[in-house]
Amino acid sequence: MMGNEAKVLKAFAEAGQPVGAKDIALATGLDKKEVDKAIKVLKEEGKIHSPKRCVYEPK
Repeated sequence: MMGNEAKVLKAFAEAGQPVGAKDIALATGLDKKEVDKAIKVLKEEGKIHSPKRCVYEPK
């Protein structure tokens, strides 16, 4: 796992509830575009899922 994906996954875990990309961008200090890329990779790897549209949480 690359650096941004690890940061994003950690931020999702620390959030304690499903959150959106904007929240993760604020929590990590990453650009929202970078967060979106990391979310795409994490979804493909099966590490996160979306309980409802545009919010995600770790599996």
